[in-house]
Amino acid sequence: DGEVHINELKNGNTEMFWNPTSEVRRQRLKRHIVLFEEQTDFESERLWQHVTSAINKGDQHKATQEKFVLEEEQRNAARERRESGAEWKPLLFQHDATTNEWHYKYEDLRPWDPLNDIAQFEKNGILQTMERHLPTRMSNHKTTCINNQITRHKRSSKDCRRRKTSDQPSNHSQNTESSCSTPESVQELSDDDGKYLRFEGLCAQCGKEMNHLKEIHSAVLTLQRAQQDIHR
Repeated sequence: DGEVHINELKNGNTEMFWNPTSEVRRQRLKRHIVLFEEQTDFESERLWQHVTSAINKGDQHKATQEKFVLEEEQRNAARERRESGAEWKPLLFQHDATTNEWHYKYEDLRPWDPLNDIAQFEKNGILQTMERHLPTRMSNHKTTCINNQITRHKRSSKDCRRRKTSDQPSNHSQNTESSCSTPESVQELSDDDGKYLRFEGLCAQCGKEMNHLKEIHSAVLTLQRAQQDIHR
């Protein structure tokens, strides 16, 4: 976010290459870092603090010495593990034997969902995505409403079966049987086994939320297909 100049060695001329305006500086992304005192010994800022300090002071010789100390400590630790037969298990990376490459364990290659994703952040070395969630009150309301519909559905189905197996159903039971076989308002939901359950008369609030979730799901599927095409 500072001035950058190009120095022409042949003629000694200096040319302005980059000079960010105040507007550009205001639009820069906010930098979120872990406080130095809260970092562990192997986090970059703490681990390389002496090298960084020497570079900031312009002492390249000191920076090279400090870098050598760190690298030598790592070599000694690797040598001790080999001699003791201890297996090194990386915390955040895993090796792909097919490609002989290391991959970040928690990489998330799904497309960014602007309808549900708010921000991405790192915690304990793990990248996580903050997502929008329904308020607890709304979630509880929806759960209660759906559970009530499941109970009504099961009771209605049970009553229908009982009336159908009756030897001599009355006119009233016949009318009830016909009415329960063709509900006026139906909503479909998928249960844990992937089967679809049909419910009558979900409240307007839940119906609106279900339609909204369907739209989000459709948008996510579209983005996923687009990303798959890009990968291919």
